[in-house]
Amino acid sequence: MLSNIRFTLVETSHPGNIGGVARAMKCMGLHSLALVAPKVFPDPDAVSRAAGAEDLLTGAYVFSDIKQAIADCVFVVGTTARPRAIEWPVLTPGIAAGRILAESRNGPVAVLFGRERSGLTNKEVERCNLLVRIPTTEDYASLNLACAAQILAYELYLRSGLPNPADPPGQAQADSASMDQFHRHLEQALHDLNFIKVDPPTKLMRKLTRFFNRAQPSQEELNIFRGILSAAQAAARRDKKGS
Repeated sequence: MLSNIRFTLVETSHPGNIGGVARAMKCMGLHSLALVAPKVFPDPDAVSRAAGAEDLLTGAYVFSDIKQAIADCVFVVGTTARPRAIEWPVLTPGIAAGRILAESRNGPVAVLFGRERSGLTNKEVERCNLLVRIPTTEDYASLNLACAAQILAYELYLRSGLPNPADPPGQAQADSASMDQFHRHLEQALHDLNFIKVDPPTKLMRKLTRFFNRAQPSQEELNIFRGILSAAQAAARRDKKGS
């Protein structure tokens, strides 16, 4: 299951942190590393900090944006050190690790780590199924990127030998790319049905995105939803012609 878990670093500023994350991962049996628009990579600092985990750096996937990095993922987890304006499922590392391992049985799972200074943006968080927050003292809540990765990697390794509930047969989970297509279809359908009264409908679509990410529909369920939307759009077009 660990092979399906992809630690994904977003716009990392310091190459040494990339090496530190690679070392933390390899110590805990994780080998899938992805980098989204790193400021500097490859770099000798990354190799130095990797300290024997250079193979993870060599095999790292490098993407220009998050959408590409998580396109094949069936589950996306974001890390955050601060509360968000819109309520989102937030778990501690131990509980999140069990969920990540269970979801990794269905396909690739991305664990997103944000920028050193600002973390993940709200737009990036909207792509996540849940968030992880590492509890810290209120006096000083700033964890180094590699330290945060080490904590999550440890919790994943610790629980990787534990049994996880079996998923129902034939329920292939929808990946991130399919969810993106569905959200676009949903927004267009709401326009066609004259449900949306403001443009752009940012707040409404954000809430709907959160709802469907939390629901985690299977690919089959997503196809059903899209069929319903297409039927409603066709009916709306017939009504317009009839009037």
